[in-house]
Parts: sequence; structure tokens; C-alpha cells
Amino acid sequence: MILPDDIELSATAVGRDILLLITGGVRHIGAASTAYLNGENVEVLTSAVPHHKEHTISESIALKVAAKLRKTVTVVMGIHYDDLTKDGILEVVEIVNAKVDQYLGQ
Repeated sequence: MILPDDIELSATAVGRDILLLITGGVRHIGAASTAYLNGENVEVLTSAVPHHKEHTISESIALKVAAKLRKTVTVVMGIHYDDLTKDGILEVVEIVNAKVDQYLGQ
């Protein structure tokens, strides 16, 4: 079981832009996604460390937050738990999404 308090989201203003750092378990940098406005559209660029899967979450979070706040947003993510099951992965995704929703609700 993964404890929600073990997964942390911190936000740092960088001028008018936002940097979100999301980590848990063995903290590291697994992926970074930057979403930005291109006219009315939001686009994203992602860089992932080989053999890491955080980009599958960081990209959608960057898009969501940039669209909501209408700012450039970079999400840096690194979450690792040994021997995580498929259900464990879903639990991590749920916790991360809940923390992002809480951040956006502030």
C-alpha cells in the first residue's frame, strides 16, 4: 500500500510560469514535461530518462495545468517503488491526480 503523504507535489513560481515537482518513494528525475500555449492551443514537449515511465503521467499533468492556468508549466516527476503491481501503479496515478486537482483548486 502506498501512503498518499509519501507522494509530494511542490510548486515553484518561475516568473509567470510554474514548475511542479512530483516525487515519491525513491525520489529521482524520471521525466520532465513542459506544456505551453501556442495561440489557443496547449502543446507539450517531454524528455524521459530511459527505462522510466513517469512521462506517461507528467505529460498529461503538464497539459492539464497549463490549460487551466493559461501559463507555461513544467512538470518534473520521479516516483519509484520496488515491485509495484499494476494496481499499485493505478494507485500512484490516482494519488498524483488527486494532488494535482488539489493544487488547481487552491
